[in-house]
Amino acid sequence: MNGSSLCSCEEAPSAAAQMQRLEETIAHYQTVPGGLIPVLQIAQGIYGHLPEPALLRICSGLGKSYSEVAGVVGFYSYFSTVPRGRHTIRVCLGTACYVRGAHRVLAALKQNLGIEVGQTTPNLQFTLEVARCLGACGIAPACMVDQVVHQSIKPTQVASILQSYK
Repeated sequence: MNGSSLCSCEEAPSAAAQMQRLEETIAHYQTVPGGLIPVLQIAQGIYGHLPEPALLRICSGLGKSYSEVAGVVGFYSYFSTVPRGRHTIRVCLGTACYVRGAHRVLAALKQNLGIEVGQTTPNLQFTLEVARCLGACGIAPACMVDQVVHQSIKPTQVASILQSYK
């Protein structure tokens, strides 16, 4: 190691490589009925979100108006036009979770992360969201980090849960 970089992480793909992958995706789905959503899903996978230049290229590549593409992006909560964190935290605020203290868990998450609901930490580690129901009423309060459900959470456990994802 030369000391200039201690990170052994893979380098992020270049903008040109990302655009090339997007072009290939558009070409593949150009004539597929209903291809807009798969293209948006793949584009979000490429960029981590849907930046404006990618949306404009999708519009022209698929022959769709910007309002149609933006309407789809705005309708589905899966899509994001702002960078998202490596991990997505969803706190259930359904009735059972709320009554058992999910609002206090959410407050502890906001304090520990230094962000509000819908925001991403500056280091792009976490995005904080709420869910109306995770279907985990028997283990309330619950939250999901990515696809892992954490059950019967107390606000005092939030810091250790976050630490396990860093």
